[in-house]
Amino acid sequence: MKVLISGGAGYIGSTVASACLDAGITPVVLDNLVTGRREFVTGRAFYEGDIADGTLVDRIFAEHPEIEAVVHCAALIVVPDSVGDPLGYYRANVAKSLDFVGHLIRNGCEKMIFSSSGSIYLPGADFSVDEHSGISPQSPYARTKAVCEGMFADIAATQSIRILSLRYFNPIGADPQLRTGLQLRRPSHALGKLIEAQEAGVPFQITGTDWPTRDGSGIRDYVHVWDLATAHVAALQHFDRALEEQQSSVINLGTGTGTTVTELAAAFNDVVDQPVSLVETGPRPGDVAGAFTRSDRSKRLLDWEPRFSIAEGIRDSLRWAEVRDERLGLTDLG
Repeated sequence: MKVLISGGAGYIGSTVASACLDAGITPVVLDNLVTGRREFVTGRAFYEGDIADGTLVDRIFAEHPEIEAVVHCAALIVVPDSVGDPLGYYRANVAKSLDFVGHLIRNGCEKMIFSSSGSIYLPGADFSVDEHSGISPQSPYARTKAVCEGMFADIAATQSIRILSLRYFNPIGADPQLRTGLQLRRPSHALGKLIEAQEAGVPFQITGTDWPTRDGSGIRDYVHVWDLATAHVAALQHFDRALEEQQSSVINLGTGTGTTVTELAAAFNDVVDQPVSLVETGPRPGDVAGAFTRSDRSKRLLDWEPRFSIAEGIRDSLRWAEVRDERLGLTDLG
């Protein structure tokens, strides 16, 4: 099998590409390298360009007619940035995705997996959600994912393409073989900030401590990025069964366990030799209390369950942080 991965030079997409290779699936990568890294596509079929570029998409399909499916990972994903630049986020995540799916249909593509987000949910009283939970995205980033899902469902209802949306939660870790990992030296998510605080010898800021959770900090479903990658492979392998004879459908990808930011920090301090101190501060723009999945659809339809623990995700993130700058040739604070 050969698949096209948009955003395949980014954190998630490149890890999905590695998992595909390990499973005997050939990835073809399309990425504009706005946030992706050229180092992550070494030895892989790679096209540098935009998903909205119809001429380029046509060329990819002409040169790789064996492509059977597309994994659509290309997106801007930083919540506070989306609050500051909603226009840019809607243009990159929605408008270009609309163009992209049109190009796919024109080239006869009949299967697409969309990397969506658990951030679109309205959590229940216990912060758990399943695929039938209400939708209430609280940031421009999350709304772009919800808009894309609705847009894709409408398109799939009348066109030849079928679309499976994978709603995943909070990725941590790196490819266990350290082929790829989080490319940013200054990431905005909690684990990245914990690593940054430890490296700098400064306290870690728990952003928001008045949420209605068990300890007041936000609650998340932290899932290892390699588990997410293998779930995408499982979705490719079980695509027809996953859709349950529908044109479009959704599946949650998570651990099924809610972990608060304070609990993540405690787990981090259990792993490292030099624990970080903690300070409380206000929430960031676009922050929400959070959610975790209670669904078993991924097990039932994809034969997939997460294998890695939070501690293993922390360790792999730390291992990647040690080699990231050398692997990516980083010499500044990018």
